[in-house]
Amino acid sequence: MIGLLRFVGVCNAAVWIGAAFWFIFGADPAATSQEMKDLLGARNYPYFSIAISQILSTRYFHLFFVCSLLALLHLAAEWLYLGKYPKRLWLALVVSLWLFGVLQVWWLQPHLKAWHYTRYAQRPTSEQAGRALRAWSVVSEGANLVALCALAFYLWRVANPPDPARFVSATKFRS
Repeated sequence: MIGLLRFVGVCNAAVWIGAAFWFIFGADPAATSQEMKDLLGARNYPYFSIAISQILSTRYFHLFFVCSLLALLHLAAEWLYLGKYPKRLWLALVVSLWLFGVLQVWWLQPHLKAWHYTRYAQRPTSEQAGRALRAWSVVSEGANLVALCALAFYLWRVANPPDPARFVSATKFRS
């Protein structure tokens, strides 16, 4: 059972870090690249490139959230099966990644979408919305890089077996 549990945990962590790496270094930069500008045209590029990036971000952060829930379930299953409470560091790491996913999916991404719409709606507040959009986009990208490092740490933890169970086997006491 522990082999299956570890396999599920490693697969989840691998999918999670792979999606994060692909999004941060592949999909998101491609949405705002020169090739995208050539495809959309100079007039449509500013609005639609960011809109495409936000669509990709929303999908990625939903996957991020699902993977973080699976990681929490994996941690709980290890706790129940092995009979020992997980170390605080690992629990804090997984809960922090889950909270990051929650904040991105249900707080930051909707705000970025609203600021993007306001920025290009030609309203008096469009410049202020543009500044907020740029600032929070930088915060989001920086947090994504921190999350990628945390995911690498989490993948390492899941791929390497945890400490042995707290109960000592009977064979240790034989003379």
